[in-house]
Amino acid sequence: MGDKTENRIVANNTWEELGISNDFLFGKIMQNPELCKGLLQRIFPELEIDRIEYPEIQKGIKPDVDAKSVRLDVYVKDGRGTVYDMEMQVVNTKELPRRSRYYQSMIDLQMIDKGQTYKQLNRSYVIFICPFDIFSEGRHIYTFENFCKEDKNIRLDDGTVKVFLNSESGMDDVSRELKAFLDYVAGRKSEDSFVMRLEEAVREAKKNREWRHEYMTLLMRDQENIEKGFEQGIEKGIEKGIEKGIKKGIEKGKIWGSISMCRDFGMPDDMISKKLQEKYHLSEEEAMEYLQAEMA
Repeated sequence: MGDKTENRIVANNTWEELGISNDFLFGKIMQNPELCKGLLQRIFPELEIDRIEYPEIQKGIKPDVDAKSVRLDVYVKDGRGTVYDMEMQVVNTKELPRRSRYYQSMIDLQMIDKGQTYKQLNRSYVIFICPFDIFSEGRHIYTFENFCKEDKNIRLDDGTVKVFLNSESGMDDVSRELKAFLDYVAGRKSEDSFVMRLEEAVREAKKNREWRHEYMTLLMRDQENIEKGFEQGIEKGIEKGIEKGIKKGIEKGKIWGSISMCRDFGMPDDMISKKLQEKYHLSEEEAMEYLQAEMA
């Protein structure tokens, strides 16, 4: 199951209702090199991006049979070989910093072959575009590079950058052009020419029957996997309930198992709570008690 399942499940919109904040549609729109280049240039106005190359569309990476696979929304290179991974992330799963670390490591593995030197690792950027403030400091943008803890003037210069964008900031900390894009992600209208081009691209994308079928197939697969996860969680929960040795341990164990399995699928707690309420006829308060107890 991919990392972005929670985006599709939580949104659960029809194809006609999707906007740029949907990771699937965002990936399709960014297949247009001019739009992709335009967005990257707004995020990094200091860079000179002459052209965009697509090594693969929605690149999938799985280094070996036991490793966790990832599917990158937008994976592109510029004319200098710099790699950019852009991810549209609408759900705050509380683990994006560590996910960015994993994505970075997977990208590095794709850049260098056996026998090559580390000097051949190109500069790379991992970018998460979010409708929430992951660091709660009110900024539109948080950029991370590696510096010496004892002397901030010393940079590690390992060529990696991680960027987290927040569309809900009120701070005046980014360019007017980037703010217009982030406002668009948040659903706010804009007269910005680039945003209007994106809006037109979204309208055109919705006419693509092949993309619509692909999206609906992914959505159905995700729903089936979630339901399967609940059933698998029952067996796992029975064992957990017995171990806890509490009254009605079997029934409670089923619920705990369902919670555990949903978390394995990357579902946020508010969605798990709704699932518990539906499946086990719990009140919102009861569901939250189980969620808190499972973490204890």
